[in-house]
Amino acid sequence: MQQVAETDSRANLIGAGWMTGAMALFACEDALLKASATGMPVGQVLILFGIGGGLIFAGFARRNGDALFGRDVFSTQMFVRATFEVFGRLFFTLAYVLTPLSSVTVILQAAPLVVVAAAAVILKETVGWRRWSASALGLLGVVVVIQPGMNGFTALSLLSVFGMLGFVGRDLTSRMAPASLSVAVLGFHGFLAMIIAGALISLWRAQPLVIPDTSASILVGIACIVGVAAYGCLMKAMRMGDVSAVAPFRYTRLLFGVALGIFVFGEALTGPMVLGSSLIVVAGLFTLWRGKSARD
Repeated sequence: MQQVAETDSRANLIGAGWMTGAMALFACEDALLKASATGMPVGQVLILFGIGGGLIFAGFARRNGDALFGRDVFSTQMFVRATFEVFGRLFFTLAYVLTPLSSVTVILQAAPLVVVAAAAVILKETVGWRRWSASALGLLGVVVVIQPGMNGFTALSLLSVFGMLGFVGRDLTSRMAPASLSVAVLGFHGFLAMIIAGALISLWRAQPLVIPDTSASILVGIACIVGVAAYGCLMKAMRMGDVSAVAPFRYTRLLFGVALGIFVFGEALTGPMVLGSSLIVVAGLFTLWRGKSARD
């Protein structure tokens, strides 16, 4: 019994590491895509990003001998996962373009709490009050850092809610996806969903495709490589350890975003950033420590 507990603890530790790495890479991906969107429509950016990432994952799958369109790909779980992927990408990208970034970020950071709740209800994982409290503390840290104004939430901010729910559904269905499907195959179909989301955004905003300039093309290319690495780390994290123990480490994405803002974009480090970041780190470490126990 003790050996099982140690195995679970090790799985949670490794899963937390994969999640932290994924968040660091996703923060870099956000910066690259944001910069590339200044040279072409955002829908086209997402389409090119999806094509590039899909080709990379297809190459990995072919090297490993994985079938991209095997029988398990057409399972109910994969269909639901693809739907959530398109749903999340579509609404989150629209929210990113149409609403204040602070509101979008706060709402997106609610995802770990929703994942914890869904893991308890759907996956029957044991989640006690201490882990709930740690997740809430991490969310409080996010709010302290962002400091959203009273007018930050508008009717359009519901787009962020829909996008966040889409990502939560994607993560949970990745956990329930057939074990026969490799990370490369999951990543390939995830990036295909981005192409669909980008096409829908282009149609909704009635923006024609343009010939991208050299700098925008390079930025999208680098974003594809970084995005593939991030996506692979995320899939590894969500398929290893307890979801409720790994998911709170999504909060580290904000820490990497703050660092990029300071060292790349010259933003000032403020007191609320220090306090909020500290709360996030404490919450994550406490959650990992509690994950060593079989029950909270």
